[in-house]
Amino acid sequence: MHYTLIRSNRKTIAIHITKDAAVEVRAPLRAPKAAIDGFVASKQEWIRGHLAARERHARERAAFALRYGDAAPLRGKAYPIEAANTKRAGFDGQRFVLPPGLPPEEIKGTVIRIYRRIAKDVLAGKAAGYAAQMGFAPAAVKINGAKTRWGSCSSKRSINFSWRLMMADDATIDYVVVHELAHLQELNHSGRFWAIVAAVLPDYKRRRAKLRELQRRLEAEDWE
Repeated sequence: MHYTLIRSNRKTIAIHITKDAAVEVRAPLRAPKAAIDGFVASKQEWIRGHLAARERHARERAAFALRYGDAAPLRGKAYPIEAANTKRAGFDGQRFVLPPGLPPEEIKGTVIRIYRRIAKDVLAGKAAGYAAQMGFAPAAVKINGAKTRWGSCSSKRSINFSWRLMMADDATIDYVVVHELAHLQELNHSGRFWAIVAAVLPDYKRRRAKLRELQRRLEAEDWE
């Protein structure tokens, strides 16, 4: 089996499957090549299983599309995407309303723009409410398209949220908002940081687990 060998000061041999379904073997600087090959051979079944999972994931992402009649999640609920005689796309409380005749790629892009508009209002409002409760406020609240980070806090006390957060339910959204506000006081994930979060949301661990479930789901969907 072909693999890329990466040597470093590590003490053990490990196998890593990359996002593009390549096999990387990470080994100590002086590990004999024969020992590395033997380790790889002993992990053949594990490697094949993970490669198959990566390929399946890639096929699912490639097949992902949005069409009229499909549903898209918003604040924890699924709403239909429907065509209507309108020039301005939006969300009317019951459905995503789009102009007729759009191809799948334009439907997806339009729905993303709707998410961004909603995120700007919802997250700014939630941040203001929790900031008042917690006793400290951000310098600014911004929306971005981050794929792997739901939120971030800069050294200038500006908080950024990904528009993708609008797919989570409100309890989970609240967790991310409180998490980032807590970083205004503690820029790390120390015990003091988690104490600030827990003081506002005692069940934050449950909310964090739901966020991870959503992350796994979105990994199979192409929301570029």
